[in-house]
Amino acid sequence: MDRAVSLAFIGFGEAAQAFCEGWGAQPPGAIRAFDIKTEGGAAVAKRADYARWQVTGCDRAADALRGAGAVLSLVTADQALAAASDAAAGLMAGSLFFDMNSVAPETKRAAAAAIEAAGGRYVDVAVMAPVRPALLSVPLLVAGPHAEAGRALLERIGFRARVVPGDVGAASAIKMLRSIVIKGLEALTAECLLSARAAGIEEEVLASLDASFPGWDWRTRGDYNLDRMLVHGLRRAAEMRESAATAAALGPSGAMAAATADWQQRLGSLGLSPLPEGLAAKADAVLAATGKHDQ
Repeated sequence: MDRAVSLAFIGFGEAAQAFCEGWGAQPPGAIRAFDIKTEGGAAVAKRADYARWQVTGCDRAADALRGAGAVLSLVTADQALAAASDAAAGLMAGSLFFDMNSVAPETKRAAAAAIEAAGGRYVDVAVMAPVRPALLSVPLLVAGPHAEAGRALLERIGFRARVVPGDVGAASAIKMLRSIVIKGLEALTAECLLSARAAGIEEEVLASLDASFPGWDWRTRGDYNLDRMLVHGLRRAAEMRESAATAAALGPSGAMAAATADWQQRLGSLGLSPLPEGLAAKADAVLAATGKHDQ
């Protein structure tokens, strides 16, 4: 089947580049991209990203959107609504706008209103796993009045997508509530294992956890979780603030998600790079950076 379709990326970070890697030498059609980083000090590096993946980089969102039949919005959670509002002005009538950002259902409904008012077709998309190493095989949930059309196009260009019942926000709610557990476990392991390392008892704590949860391998999992927070903490903090808003709107509290956002922000703000190998070395680096080492 001919997959040719003109695509635009709004945001060209890890996820967008992973999708380009998935397409490899056979992209679905012409691809243009706009990333807000080209407006600041990271412009040279971002343009190098465009060149690496052979996409046409644009200095304005409107230029990237011109003539695009499908738009993939992949920005940080705190920029998702602004990205949709800005895109609405340059969107081609009938274009499918795939909001793949990790934000609260209320945020997606506000974004949908802006896109639909401009004549676009908004699709609520939840990315349900890390984009690497899955690339195009990452599971996607889609919802809203244009979900079937969105699913068909996504599958046409190589993605795995499944429609979930409900209006805009249904897919996002699943992702946001799942994130309370996934990112919350990261924060729990960080608080536990960093404190244990500072006290010199991490081996005892790890052994006890492994005994309580056989096969979990807390050392490996703790190392991975700490790595994710140190590398992606700022982005994950923005997502968890949206999860907190979702939980607060649906239930008695979003306190756990809010506390997770604080931990993600704290570790992501350290800017540690390159990261050392292994849980102990990472923990030592964090403790040193926070002035807690050997206390």
